[in-house]
Parts: sequence; C-alpha cells; structure tokens
Amino acid sequence: MVVLVCAVVRPWGLPEAVVAVPAAGVVIATGAISLDHTAEEAARLGPVVGFLAAVLVLAQLCDDEGLFQACGAWMARTAAGRPRRLLGQVFVVASLITAVLSLDATVVLLTPVVFATAARLGARAKPHVYACTHLSNTASLLLPVSNLTNLLAFAASGLSFTRFAALMALPWVAAIGIEYLVFRRFFAVDLDAGAQAPASAGKPELPLFALVTVAGTLAGFVVTSAVGIEPAWAAFAGALVLAVRALIRRRTTPAALARAVGLPFLAFVLALGIVVRAVVDNGLDDALGRLVPDGTGLPALLGIAALAAVLANVINNLPAVLVLLPLTAEAGPGAVLAVLLGVNIGPNLTYAGSLATLLWRKIVHEHDTDVELGEFTRLGLYTVPAALICSVAALWGALELIGT
Repeated sequence: MVVLVCAVVRPWGLPEAVVAVPAAGVVIATGAISLDHTAEEAARLGPVVGFLAAVLVLAQLCDDEGLFQACGAWMARTAAGRPRRLLGQVFVVASLITAVLSLDATVVLLTPVVFATAARLGARAKPHVYACTHLSNTASLLLPVSNLTNLLAFAASGLSFTRFAALMALPWVAAIGIEYLVFRRFFAVDLDAGAQAPASAGKPELPLFALVTVAGTLAGFVVTSAVGIEPAWAAFAGALVLAVRALIRRRTTPAALARAVGLPFLAFVLALGIVVRAVVDNGLDDALGRLVPDGTGLPALLGIAALAAVLANVINNLPAVLVLLPLTAEAGPGAVLAVLLGVNIGPNLTYAGSLATLLWRKIVHEHDTDVELGEFTRLGLYTVPAALICSVAALWGALELIGT
C-alpha cells in the first residue's frame, strides 16, 4: 500500500520507481517472495514491459510527426462552432487513439490538444476534457495494446490478438455508447453554452507516414500473434521505423527517445509486480479467492467485473489486475476479460482508480482548470455501473456467439 500511495502522491516529484524498486528489494531480501517466484514474475512481466516501452515511444513519435495537432485542427474545422459536435469528435478521436496508441497517448498528448481546440472555438472545455480521462480508461478495452492491464490480461488469457479484439469489440462499443449518452445529459448546460466557428483555413495536413506506420504495426500485431511471436516485436518495428525517420529529419534526439521509453515507470511496473506477488503469496490469494464467483455465466461475469472494479478503486487498477488474474485464469478467457472490464471501466469512479486518471488531473491543473471531486464522482456514479453492466452483457453475448 505504501508503494501505491507514493506512486499516486509522488512526493517531491520523484518517479514512482523510487519507492517501488527498494520495496521489491525488501520483499526479496526478507523472504516474503521466493527467488523462484521472483524470477517467474519477472519472466511473466518482461515481454509486457518491453511491449509497453515500444508503444510509448511509438505514441511520442506520432506526436512528433504532428498526428495530434492534425486531429485538433480537424476537430476545430469540422465542429463548426457546435460544442455537441465537438464532443462527438472528441469521443471518436480519443477512442481510436486510446485503442491503437494506448491510454497514455490520450491522457498526455491528446488532452492538451483538446484544451487548445475548445479555446479556439470559445467552447467550455470541461465536457471535452473530462471525455479524455473517461475514454482513456473505458476505450482501452478493445486491443491488447490499449492498456498495460490489457497486456497482462492478454498474456493470461491465451487468446490470439484477433480473438481478443473480436471478443472485446461489443463491450468496447457498449461502454463508449453509455459514456457518450451520459456525457450529453450530464454536461448539457456546458454544451448548450455555444461556441464560434474558427476562421476558415485549409484542410490540415495528415501525417500519412505516421498513419501508414501505425496501420502496419497493427497488422504486425495480428501476424506475430498468429505465428506465435511476441507482439512486442511488431511494436518495436513500428517505433524503429518512425524513430529512424525522426532522427534523420532531426525531429527528435536520442535523449528524447530515451525519455519516451519511460524507464522509471517500466521499473515501477516490474517492481510493483514483484511486491504484489509477495502479498498474494502471503495470503491475499486465499482471501480474494473466496470472493471470486465460480463459472463463466452472465451472473458470474458480472460478479467478477464488479469485484475488479471495486478493487481497482481501493488499490488502483494495476495492482488489482495483478492480484485477480491468477485467481481467474483457470476459469478461462471469459473470466479474465471480465476482470479487464472491471479494472478498465471501474477507475472512472474515483481519482485513485488508475494512474492515468491521476496523470490527467495533473495536466488539467497545469491548464489552470480545477477538477471538483464531487462532480468527478457524480459523473462516475452515472457512467460506471451502467457501462459495466452493459459491457459485461455484451462480453457474455460475444462469448456465446464467437466462443473462445
């Protein structure tokens, strides 16, 4: 818990790893986790951490190519001074960016663009900026690459890349649809306040090379998964292509690429996995095992997702998925994906539900905008239960229709 609190608070602005790595050393040195289990956990998380590093670099290089600025220009031009239309565009753009380039890209790179777009139109930013944080969680259901929790669940599920996406497509659409309907009602006053059409300008130049590279990377995920190769290699190839181009054109530097990798955060993920495994080995698995519903019918899937959502808001979604995956993997992919629904949708209820939400809050404050706890929680109460129920029902339907 101390590791998680320090990751959330980040005292003196220190990286999450400053506490997590020594904590992992302590649990190993004291025998709270055996060396065999430490090696096993490191081997399990190694490919996931490598995948995450490549995707983070890929997202940053897409930003360097102008992808997010092009999205902002497109939204400003086509919204035509209508806040409700802008909200729809933000939902589309944020959902696609989250699914393809991960939730970190939406929080870190898209949120400032949305702020600038709303200011350009004279629209109230709140509905559109709140959409970024909600969709960074909810819209991360679709692909294994969309979220770190997805990467962990993907490894535990035994599914191929395409089967994972096929099973999560309906839950993804259902959850986003619920979010959109609630947002239109919840922020009706802000959306009715009006805006103005921007001065006429030409169509924004699309970064075609970046788009083609991302499309090729997605195709690579499918191919590598089909032939039994770690999809991290496809992500690495996509990042390498953009990195070489950016270095040649002097749009980035080796130092910037190293920062984009996020080594402190990767160390935090690995250390947290070891700490959580130590807690699980010392009795937490028995305690939670009694709470996990048996079976993969609709009631059981609802119970698993609800438990995961509650746990995500109590201890954060990353530790929650690390704890619950070993307890549900034996029940099959359906139970694993239900955990994923809970830990991805559930964090929209509280600030502490996911690290992405906490990072979003920091970015919002940097734009001199306040996030009211009561408003954030009320919005979560309206969206999370409805989105969770509908997405679990959609998952159950997909499992019945497609199978595993």
